[in-house]
Amino acid sequence: MSSISTTVTPQTSSAVINITLQEGCSNQSSGCLKNLLEQIENITAQELPLNTVTDILTVVFNASEKISVSSSSASPAQLASYGTKVLKSSEKLISTLVKPTETSANVSFTLAAVEGKVFMVGPQVTLDKIPQLDTTNSSVDIDLIGIAKNNNDRSAVAFMSYTTMENLLKADFFNTTNDTIKTMMSTVISATLPKTSNTALTKAVNFTFRHIREFEPSGSLSCVYWNISEWIVDGCSVLNSNSSHTVCSCVHLSTFALIMQTSSSPPPSDLLELLGLVCVIVGLVFFSLALLSFALCQWSPGVNNVARINICISLLSAHLLFLLTQQFLSLIRPQQVLCVAIAGLLHFLFLSAFVWMFIEAVLLFICVKNLSQISSKKREVLSSGFLCVIGYVLAMVVVCVSIGLVPEGYGSEHCWIKTDEGFIWSFLGPVCVILALNLILFFKIVITLNSTLKNLNAEVSQMKQTKVMVFKTLGQFVVLGCPWILGFFTNGSEVLEIVFLIFNSQQGTFIFLIYCLLNNEIRQQYKNCFTCLCSGHSIKCNK
Repeated sequence: MSSISTTVTPQTSSAVINITLQEGCSNQSSGCLKNLLEQIENITAQELPLNTVTDILTVVFNASEKISVSSSSASPAQLASYGTKVLKSSEKLISTLVKPTETSANVSFTLAAVEGKVFMVGPQVTLDKIPQLDTTNSSVDIDLIGIAKNNNDRSAVAFMSYTTMENLLKADFFNTTNDTIKTMMSTVISATLPKTSNTALTKAVNFTFRHIREFEPSGSLSCVYWNISEWIVDGCSVLNSNSSHTVCSCVHLSTFALIMQTSSSPPPSDLLELLGLVCVIVGLVFFSLALLSFALCQWSPGVNNVARINICISLLSAHLLFLLTQQFLSLIRPQQVLCVAIAGLLHFLFLSAFVWMFIEAVLLFICVKNLSQISSKKREVLSSGFLCVIGYVLAMVVVCVSIGLVPEGYGSEHCWIKTDEGFIWSFLGPVCVILALNLILFFKIVITLNSTLKNLNAEVSQMKQTKVMVFKTLGQFVVLGCPWILGFFTNGSEVLEIVFLIFNSQQGTFIFLIYCLLNNEIRQQYKNCFTCLCSGHSIKCNK
């Protein structure tokens, strides 16, 4: 049983406010919230303390949140009805914060689901205009002084911003003649003139909305207000807009929101989705096989697998996390903190993978450059520890700087980096630099390898080894991430999407093929292991 019981003594009368949320209401889709809101309607007190109002609002929005979570079982009409009643109850509660004043006064509160601001003016106010009323995601400019002149020099404005109201008053309740995708771009807000007789506006009211989702430049923005059961645009218009904020002008007060319409794109091909899922799973399998081979097999002392191991670790973790996130997106997306954390972790994992690809390119270039010195003893150019510092610290620095500069840049609709305000370049910028360097190094490797091989004796065994080396070098084109360049050109081309998907999901496959399966020593160890497994021996098989 969740309840609030508060004794209130207004200026004119005494009243006991007892709002009770009955046990089991969290599992009901109707009745519970209705009963709760009826109790609020029966409140007769004209003035209430701030703590009483916030306590009751907390109970109301906790109940409405439970209902919105189970909204799949509620009809659109029911959701609209719930939302309308919650709005009316909230506006009634905030009106009880208005008290007579001779000059000016204000009250504000912040809860998890709603923020509120109340500004009151009296006959002796010395302000030419009231300050802008701000909440986290919105603000309002209203000529309250002019309104007060038409109300015996007294007036008040109440401004509320609802964080979760869009779950009840959905963007799809905006009915248009064209078939478009509707996206709620702002929190739902309401502005009222409580305890004001003449509510006629002297000037249009301006609302500034901060975009809570990625802004699509090709989309169409509409300033809308709630009219019983739907969003409509009458009396509201967009004054100006950029990638992060939109200013709306309205000639009346009500409940408002900002909705973006985008053209409905054809749904992704089922075949493409299935191909993507299969490719990613196959890639994860080969990443795992490559890591097992690097960990369990015996390698020549001169072989440096540090970069390859960490490419596998980073991409295996990133692809697995991304796959799980997309599969359970409907459960993860409402948990904003979790969604932001996943986006930041994905940013780090993919960036570290690209840094390791660059390190691998540098090590491969050094190896090929010294290919002619076959008899010389190979030396490690850099220690494994130093390489690990480079591989992970650089990525961590980029992510930390990104968080510091644009903390709200993570947590898009797919729990990835938001594309508005150019924040996506915190990922694309480093990736472009690394891909350009890797492409240059790859061509230098091919040229150097070709020049070196011309100077070798053309014996049969050497020629066979040369062909393998050339194949491995070409395979490095994928290992070094060069096919990621295709990602900049896939828009609108399903063929390029498929090619991009196949190559970049199979980096683990190429690593396993080039460094494990085509390695004579490792291949012999595989044979020994399979022989041991088939014969049932429990001896070490990699000897």
